[in-house]
Amino acid sequence: MISPRIEVDLSAIEHNARVLVTRLARRGISVTGVTKATLGSPDIAKAMIRGGVTRIADSRIDNLEALRDAGVRVPLTLLRAPAPQWADRAVACATSSLVSDADVVDALSAAAGKRAITHGVVFMVELGDLREGVMVADLVDVARRVSRTRHVTLAGIGTNLACRSGVVPGDDQMKELSALATTIGIRFGVSAPLVSGGNSANLTWALGRAPVGKVNDLRLGEAILLGIDPLTRTPIEGLRQDAFCVVAPVIESLEKPTEPWGLRGQGAFGAVAASRSRGTIVQTLVALGRQDVDPDGVTPPVGFHVLGASSDHLVLETPARVAAGTEVRFAVNYSALLRAMTSPFVAERLVHLPAGVAAGS
Repeated sequence: MISPRIEVDLSAIEHNARVLVTRLARRGISVTGVTKATLGSPDIAKAMIRGGVTRIADSRIDNLEALRDAGVRVPLTLLRAPAPQWADRAVACATSSLVSDADVVDALSAAAGKRAITHGVVFMVELGDLREGVMVADLVDVARRVSRTRHVTLAGIGTNLACRSGVVPGDDQMKELSALATTIGIRFGVSAPLVSGGNSANLTWALGRAPVGKVNDLRLGEAILLGIDPLTRTPIEGLRQDAFCVVAPVIESLEKPTEPWGLRGQGAFGAVAASRSRGTIVQTLVALGRQDVDPDGVTPPVGFHVLGASSDHLVLETPARVAAGTEVRFAVNYSALLRAMTSPFVAERLVHLPAGVAAGS
């Protein structure tokens, strides 16, 4: 049985990491490579490290544990603050955590104390996107509390934009973050705080001409993995967009009418889009469903079109019948990549492909 798989070209990931690390270094900004979309893949993390990233970060403790067990020795950062009951696992595998709640800091302190270590805390500040972070007016108070808490150290501050509400990172937010970093550094004796300006959506700002202020770190996942700007979904000059490719076999290819018949209700995933009769087409089924990938995030070969998807099937319109067992290759966006890499039904295969072969072949 041929199962769906995702092919990963590590040379493309290393290339993208190196290009971004080099460009940002000219601006005084280091890169934290983010592996959360890849289920914390050690191979992908090591490709990022070969490309020059300073740290590796992930949202899930399980992934960080797997990275550490696989021999990844650069500092690891936990992106999603742990619930207090997970604090012991967090300090065991991560060097630092992004947090926004003082009670979580207390839990991390207690866990670190049991291990006789000090855990770094990067306090997140809310600058408008409304996903995470303390309000600006409260930052000094929580920083004071952290500075007085044993077994943790205030490693720096950070923010996150563009993820929930699409707020574009720009000069105003980064100037505010820089000013807050200066205040925290002076008031609490943090000599060289990490100032994490955000994620891949910050690249347009970071690589522009405006002063970067105190911002000295970006957390990059999507830009390294897919080579695109998350704000516009357009390719970043000099980066490769072919690091990932989902491959799945054809299991049916028949001529069928475009208009369904019979009494209609909702489909398995809610309302079904209205169809328009176009006569008879070649409808091709691929063994790739919503449990495997986000069907709205895959791009099939030229001439193929995605018509719909169920749990286990992707329905395509193809120019001609395709023999059962024929593999179809799809490019992926971030959503499709995330689901494919975390699906237990999609195998991972490391490959080395010439640029441009990933999809549409």
